[in-house]
Amino acid sequence: MSTLAELLAENTGLPGEAVDHLQLVVAEWQLLADLSFADFLMWVPVEEGDGDFVCVAQVRPTTGPTAHPEDVVGTRFTTEEHPQLMRAMREVRLCREEDPHWYRDLPMRREAVPVRFGERVIAVLSRETNLASPRVPSPLEIAYLGSAADLCQMMADGTFPSPDGGTDVHTSPRVGDGLVRLDQSGTVVFASPNGQSAYHRMGHESDLIGTRLAPLTRSLIRDPFDATEVSHRILDALDGKPGTRTEVESRRGAVVLFRALPLRPAGRPSGALVLARDVTEVKRRDRALLSKDATIREIHHRVKNNLQTVAALLRLQSRRTQSSEAKQALGESVRRVSSIAMVHEALSMSVDERVDLDKLLDNVLPMVGEVATAESHVKLTRSGSFGVVVAEIATPLVMVMAELVQNAVEHAFTPGKSGEVVIDVSRSARWLDIVVRDSGKGLPAGFSLERADGLGLQIARTLVESELRGSLSLRGLREDGSAAQGGRRTGTEAALRIPLSRRV
Repeated sequence: MSTLAELLAENTGLPGEAVDHLQLVVAEWQLLADLSFADFLMWVPVEEGDGDFVCVAQVRPTTGPTAHPEDVVGTRFTTEEHPQLMRAMREVRLCREEDPHWYRDLPMRREAVPVRFGERVIAVLSRETNLASPRVPSPLEIAYLGSAADLCQMMADGTFPSPDGGTDVHTSPRVGDGLVRLDQSGTVVFASPNGQSAYHRMGHESDLIGTRLAPLTRSLIRDPFDATEVSHRILDALDGKPGTRTEVESRRGAVVLFRALPLRPAGRPSGALVLARDVTEVKRRDRALLSKDATIREIHHRVKNNLQTVAALLRLQSRRTQSSEAKQALGESVRRVSSIAMVHEALSMSVDERVDLDKLLDNVLPMVGEVATAESHVKLTRSGSFGVVVAEIATPLVMVMAELVQNAVEHAFTPGKSGEVVIDVSRSARWLDIVVRDSGKGLPAGFSLERADGLGLQIARTLVESELRGSLSLRGLREDGSAAQGGRRTGTEAALRIPLSRRV
């Protein structure tokens, strides 16, 4: 089965930022499904489908019966089959069918929720409730459905989910773990049984209804800093600011995860949701895994130190040699070893074996630019974002970028001439496209990347083909930026394309 990113790449032309937002929606929408007692299906308009929609993701509730026991991902609907999808996109509002919809002998209620990103609706969620099992309106169901309605309206407003809410939603408390609803003043108006139990284990024996949650929570936590932190997170949610997961230990020794979510449908303050989960026993079992993670990071740290030692030895050898050619070769080796060391340094500070390439390359590439001769001045600029990549891509990609930039700085400009090297980055759901362009003298006549004997280009080509499974090409440019085919050459362009999905 294709992933969400692959389905979006196959059926839409959404930019990378919109794809990231839809992935954030999928990361958060189990909360919506559980609060709604309903399935959620994500539909996107097919780029060349003449009004067709395709389902790219699906989630089922853990709080009620599903309306779709079968897998719906990949199914196509026309506008006639599900007119609420197009209505929600055009009118940018929640649209509900007046009469129940029958699907495989099951009555269900369907409602379309537009997913707004910026000024554009990029997808529609279909909330589909199984009506075969009637539910008695209890205080819990009323509180859950009211909270779900507020969050769905915020999704149509483009304010939920928020990218500022952090990336820890997969380990955050869920609805079934414990839910507390606050009014605009921060007073508890509803607490689920598990939410009430979590506070009991922290030391609060009375009912939560009617209490001011922020000062109460602060009084139950052992560490003063953690107490202040959780209290501020709850108050920030009441002010409309998204909250991240917070883990605290109570005075009684119970470990509880908290997450506060603002409720502001249509921009109107409606209080906040606080999710709480007692993880005291889970925390004890996790200590062994955390120890393993720390060991892996320590290994990366030691590899980095060893590589820095190797670079220092090569640098010492370079100072002692008299041959200018040997000095240059040793200097290039120092730069390559140092680039790999920086990747391991970044991994030693990562908890999930992922690297922020923008931050890393902003440190590596200026070091590469130092190979420019004293007579020349080369300006290095970058546009676009590399984003975050896994470790298996980070090391070879940093090496390739260093080689391409050094090749441009070292060979494109004659002594005494100034110039510019520009790096353009474009990232989609499936591909990372990089162009390294210089304003130098261009490629020599008859140049062929396959027959190039330079060590740097050989390293880059080998890494691209064997490690990154991508493609690399070089071409000369004319003054107008087009490919040079016999006319005056005014620069070189190296184009690199890398698949982000290992299935490509």
